[in-house]
Amino acid sequence: MTVLKRLVPAVSAALLSAGVAGAAMAETTTLRIQTHYAPETPSGKLAAEYVDNIQTMSNDEIQVEMFYSSSVVKSVETFDAAATGILDCDMTGGSYQTGKNPAFQFVGDIMGGYSTPYQQLSWLYYGGGLDAAQELYNKFDMQLVGWWVYGQESLASSKPIRNAEDFKDWKFRSPPGMETKIFENLGAKPIVMDFTEIFTALESGIIDGADASGLANNVGLGLYDLVKHANYPGFHSMPSDHLACNKAKWDAMPEHHRRIMSVAMQALALQTALTFEKKNAEAAAMLKEQGVNLYAWSDEDLQKFREAAQSAWADFATTPEAKALVESHLTYLRQLGLAK
Repeated sequence: MTVLKRLVPAVSAALLSAGVAGAAMAETTTLRIQTHYAPETPSGKLAAEYVDNIQTMSNDEIQVEMFYSSSVVKSVETFDAAATGILDCDMTGGSYQTGKNPAFQFVGDIMGGYSTPYQQLSWLYYGGGLDAAQELYNKFDMQLVGWWVYGQESLASSKPIRNAEDFKDWKFRSPPGMETKIFENLGAKPIVMDFTEIFTALESGIIDGADASGLANNVGLGLYDLVKHANYPGFHSMPSDHLACNKAKWDAMPEHHRRIMSVAMQALALQTALTFEKKNAEAAAMLKEQGVNLYAWSDEDLQKFREAAQSAWADFATTPEAKALVESHLTYLRQLGLAK
C-alpha cells in the first residue's frame, strides 16, 4: 500500500504533464470566411452550422470568424479577398469568377444540365469533377474544399413569368456569366448587380424581377413582400455554392483539419439538399396562401430553356479549361441519361 500511495501522485503528475504537453502541441487554425447569405436565411443558418461542426469536431483547434451578407467585400470580390489574404475562405460560388476564366461557370452554375442537387454533387465526387475543378482553382491560388447545392432556384418578379414569352423585355437582376447570354437570347434584359443590392433594386423599380436564390431563401430575403410572382418548381439555375480557401493557408493546415473541413462539407451538401426539399415546399404553400402567384412551366417551355442554355455552353466555353469541363459534364450527363 505504501508503494501504491507513492506511485499515485507520480502517475498523476506524469499524466498531467502529458496532458499539458499535448495541449501545447495542439495545432490551431484560424479562418476568416465570408458568405453572401444573410444569417437569417436557411443557407445562412446552414453555414453557421457548418462552422459549429468544424469547430466542435476539431475540439476548437479550428476557429472561424464568419462574415455574413458580404459584409467585408462585395460578393463578387470574396474570391480575390481570400486569394490575397484579406479573408481566408470564400463561401459564395464559382460563377462570380467567370471574368477570370469562363470555366468557372461550369463549376458554379451549369444551367440547363442536372435536374437535382444529388446528380450535380455526383459529378463532383464520382464523375471526376473535383479533380478537374481543383486544377482551375489552384491556378488562382485557391483550394476547392467542396460544394453545397440547394436545388433549383425560383425567380421573383413584379410581372407574371408563366412561360418563355414572358421574358420579353423583362428587366431582372442576374449574376454575372453565362446566364446573361441565355436570357438575352430569350428576350429578357438582364442587369448584373451584387446579391446584396437586390431588395433595394426591386423596391425602387429599377428591375422587374430577380434571380436571387431558391424559393425559401427568397422568402428569407423578403423578396415576396415586394413582388407577387414566382416560378416553382425552379428550372433555370442550380448554383453550386462553394467553400474555397486560400491555397497557401490550406496547405499549411494539419491534415486532420483539412479532413474535418472536407468531410463536413459533404455533410453540409446533404443537409442543404434535404433542408431545401422541405423548406421550398413549405415556402410554396405559404406563398400561395399569401396570394403570391406560382407558375409551373410546361414541358415545352422547359425544353425551350434547356435548348437555349445548352446552346450557350459551347459559345461560353472559350478556354481550354471551360471546354474540358463542358465535355466532362456532357459525358456524365449522358451516363445519367440526361443528355444525348
